[in-house]
Amino acid sequence: MSTLYIRLPSKASADSAPHWPALACPFALVSNDQLSPGNAIERQGMAALPDLSGTIAKAHRVVLLLAASDVTVLRLAMPPLSSARLKAALPNLVEDQLLCDPADCVIIASGLSAGSRTIAVVQRSWLLELAKTFSAFGARQLEALPAQLCLPSQPGMANAAVLQRNTGIELALRLTEQDGIGLVMDLKPGTMAAQEVIRTLCSLLPAAPVTVHVPQADLPGYQQALLETPAHQQRVSVVIDSWTNWVAAARTVTLDLMAGLGAGTGAKLDWRPWRWSLALAVAVLVVNAGALNIDWWHMQRETSTLRAALIQIYKSAYPKETVIIDPVAQMQQKIAFARHDAGMAAPDDFTAVAAAFGEALNSVLPATGKSIAIASIDYHDRSLSVRLKPALNKVEGDGAAPTQAMQEALGKRGLALDLGPEQAGAVVWRIRSAK
Repeated sequence: MSTLYIRLPSKASADSAPHWPALACPFALVSNDQLSPGNAIERQGMAALPDLSGTIAKAHRVVLLLAASDVTVLRLAMPPLSSARLKAALPNLVEDQLLCDPADCVIIASGLSAGSRTIAVVQRSWLLELAKTFSAFGARQLEALPAQLCLPSQPGMANAAVLQRNTGIELALRLTEQDGIGLVMDLKPGTMAAQEVIRTLCSLLPAAPVTVHVPQADLPGYQQALLETPAHQQRVSVVIDSWTNWVAAARTVTLDLMAGLGAGTGAKLDWRPWRWSLALAVAVLVVNAGALNIDWWHMQRETSTLRAALIQIYKSAYPKETVIIDPVAQMQQKIAFARHDAGMAAPDDFTAVAAAFGEALNSVLPATGKSIAIASIDYHDRSLSVRLKPALNKVEGDGAAPTQAMQEALGKRGLALDLGPEQAGAVVWRIRSAK
């Protein structure tokens, strides 16, 4: 996996350009987002966004460093608030410190630290345009960070970064760990850029030392400007701008302004590596669904054939019947009625169940050497309920009712015995047909 870092032009520079994506932007492609010997910067340089479209589409993450002049960074004290309340309160908290309507801005807050939060504010229309542009280039996971917070942070020292364009100079300045500003400087004809930058920084920071990060090609000019102004040499130092510092600082920034636009601009799953697996899974599902439907169709035909045969058999046996809903159940009912009319007892009739119970009881008692006393016998819902006298109120152990022996004896006669709820402490046997 790789991460592409891009320092974007300011909105002022973009508005003055006929086609702002054609402006050259500093970029760096980092493998695994780690600057270790095995995962260093793979590529870096200056390029227009259309020239980086292939790299943007292949990169796992694209991190945009928004120009410091486009992002307002504030440090505000506030009480602990839930996410919903914080989102509702942010526009009111920053309204007095903005020149525009908070409703037209994206406002993001960091976590609460020492009773304060760092707030980042950017114009919503500019952020939406960036999201649309990079989505068109194929960006999968897009993040936007304030450039001033991606500069190195050193206690007691400010850090500035200079990016010169045809329209002027874009300056990013990090004052403290949680504070930074930015501005766009228009250069008059004949003005030395290095002298103007150093003069501006010394005006903004009249006492604090500052380190200025400049492109390697501009380093001699800034060194010469310092030599010409000895008063600034003690407070201003010039170093070569390095992507190593930008990436290391960006990894500690938690203010992702793209998160303020909603889920549509967040991380997106790349389906391309899974397209063949998904196609195979869909094919397997289609084949299985087709096989199941064919199997169901065959079973439905078989069901219709069997039902037609059963209805034909039923009609041939009972030609006077006109309403046939369930031929099997109706046939069983007719057979039961015929047996009853012929004097044959059904397996669950009272006479058959009581007789089988008596036979089983006469075979069990001598074999077990026990005697029982029956309190009552009740026949209900085609089952026989036998309640023993309370003296035999156990279901196992010595002196208990021979329940298990009765179950075995009744099972041989096509009956089943279950224990019903005890009545007044007495054991209840429920005997029914097992057929």
